[in-house]
Amino acid sequence: MLLWSLWQVVPVQAQYDPAFNHYWALQSFYNPAAAGLNSQLDIHGAFSMQMLGYTHAPMSILLTADIPLWMIGPAHGVGAGFINDKIGLFSHQKFYLQYAYHQKLWGGRLSVGVRAAMLSEGFDGSGVDTEESGDQAFPTSDVKGTAFDLDAGLRYDAKVWYAGFSILHSLSPLVSLGDTKANEYEVPATFYLTGGYNIKLKNPLFKVQTSAIVRSDLTAWRGDVTARLLYDGPKGKLYAGLGYSPTISASVFIGGNFHGVQLGYCYEIYTGGIGALQGTHELSLGYVTDLDLFKKGRNRHQSVRLL
Repeated sequence: MLLWSLWQVVPVQAQYDPAFNHYWALQSFYNPAAAGLNSQLDIHGAFSMQMLGYTHAPMSILLTADIPLWMIGPAHGVGAGFINDKIGLFSHQKFYLQYAYHQKLWGGRLSVGVRAAMLSEGFDGSGVDTEESGDQAFPTSDVKGTAFDLDAGLRYDAKVWYAGFSILHSLSPLVSLGDTKANEYEVPATFYLTGGYNIKLKNPLFKVQTSAIVRSDLTAWRGDVTARLLYDGPKGKLYAGLGYSPTISASVFIGGNFHGVQLGYCYEIYTGGIGALQGTHELSLGYVTDLDLFKKGRNRHQSVRLL
């Protein structure tokens, strides 16, 4: 429909879900199988301001949290999250609850997860300027719609690497904005492949963390690869890195981890002619703490999905 076509013209945002550069720190959002993966409470948020200087530029806010169900056993994890995404005159909100089951396998851990979500979509019709008054394809007031959604994923974690596959919007929900069917669209199912590998260096205080994500709704696609040099010192962890998305952008990262608080910043430069000064500023803030209440020290290990 026409509303969906208007959404599609926004550069580097053609797909439904926002593409956070800190995807490697937000993996329970992109794959519900990552919920409660370790014996830790994991709370993460991200704020992205894209294409600075443009009117109605995209802006995304994400808050996600997951935790193991330690009262039942470390094999079970749950999570919840909220995302608020604005693209031009469109607004997109998603509330979700998720569950994951983790099973030891081949020296690592195999995880499967499901997520139930409620989508809330809106369009600010008061901002539309058209000469064709009365066209039902262009609302002249605020319109909203909701729909139920379902996501699922698989993931395998080894000692120094991980890989995952997930599908978001598996039901391809149909969202109607307002009371007329002229303003409805189908949210396409989106497929995600994720992976990462830790590279040890001669100096035990340093290592390189690599990660990648590929997403596609079978119409458009985006891939990202990231490499971060991590310093793991006695008082904290610091990192700096680079990212690249073919035909879309290049990114620089800097951040650290102090007493469980993780703070990261990324600047994304678009390579499609938008301009270096009209890039994306993105902040990531997280807090991770152990929740192994009954087996102190026995299950401690470092996750390859976090610092």
